[in-house]
Amino acid sequence: MTTSSTTAPITYFNLHTHGIGYLNRVREVPVRRGQAFMACDIAALHGASDDVEYTRFDCKVAGGEAERLIREHEEDVRAERKVLIAFRIGDIWIDPFLYEKGERKGQPGASLKGRLIFIEWIKVDGQFSYRAPARTDSPAPDAEMEADDADNEVEPLPATRTARKSSAAHQSA
Repeated sequence: MTTSSTTAPITYFNLHTHGIGYLNRVREVPVRRGQAFMACDIAALHGASDDVEYTRFDCKVAGGEAERLIREHEEDVRAERKVLIAFRIGDIWIDPFLYEKGERKGQPGASLKGRLIFIEWIKVDGQFSYRAPARTDSPAPDAEMEADDADNEVEPLPATRTARKSSAAHQSA
C-alpha cells in the first residue's frame, strides 16, 4: 500500500498590533538549548493625548532589520535617552507569572508578550534617527489588509452564521 504525500499549502492568520511607544530594557536573552535572542520592552502609548496611558509589551525581536535597528539604539536606551518607535508586534499573548520578590511577592501577575517584527520609524530625544523606506509593492489580493483611515468599515458577519468550528475541528477538515 502506498500513501501519496500531497499536502496542501498552510495558510496563516496574523494578528498584528501597530502603535507608538518608548523602547526600554534592550537585552540579549540566553537560552539553555539553542541560540540567544534579542528582546526589549515597549511602553506603548494609548488614550487621549493630554492624558496618555501606557501598556507594556515584552518583545522578542524577530527579523534582521528590526534586530539591527534595536542593536543600533541599545546605547541610547542605556543612556536613558527617550527612544520613541512606531512598531508592529505580531501574535501577542499573555504570559501569567507569580511575583517572586518585593511588595507583591506571591501574587499573580501577567505580561503581554509578542514578536517585534517591524519598525516604521525611530526618534531619539525627539529627532528622527530612522524611517523605513516607503513600500512600493502592492499587496497580493489575499495578503494582510491594513486600514489607514477611519472611513474603512468592516462588513458584519451574516446573521445566519451562529457558530463556528472549533480550531481542532477546523484543522482536521
